[in-house]
Amino acid sequence: MKKIIRLIMGISFLSYLGALTVLLFFISRGFWSDMPLMEYMKLSSNFVPFKTINGYVLAISNGCMNLIIPIKNLAGNVAAFLPMGIFLPYFIRTLNRIKSFAVTMAVMILSVEIIQLITRRGSLDIDDFILNIIGALIGFGLWKAMTARKTRKNAVNI
Repeated sequence: MKKIIRLIMGISFLSYLGALTVLLFFISRGFWSDMPLMEYMKLSSNFVPFKTINGYVLAISNGCMNLIIPIKNLAGNVAAFLPMGIFLPYFIRTLNRIKSFAVTMAVMILSVEIIQLITRRGSLDIDDFILNIIGALIGFGLWKAMTARKTRKNAVNI
């Protein structure tokens, strides 16, 4: 039974990684590909924490933006990395501790942001980074809750 679960988790993880790769790098974002790279980097980078998030919250509260756009952006950035919080600790035992998991995710997400910027497949936005980390940590919390419940259940059965 454990082998079947591991196989299902492996197939699910590979499917998730494929979908995430397409989402992050192969869907056109409509950015300017003919612009010089340095100018593109300057125009499409945000290093001010919560600038984008606050803009979306204000747009929602003012009613000046279609509600789908901010929800898709904010919730999508959280949801995109939530599965990492489950898959990585499942497959890599050293990532079962919050500190090692958080550091790994920070490096991974920062790398994705930089690659998106250099390849002009997106922007380098600190708010995306924050939302992605929040999603990964929520997933990690769910993983810890599931494994703690399983441990408690096994302790009762002994």
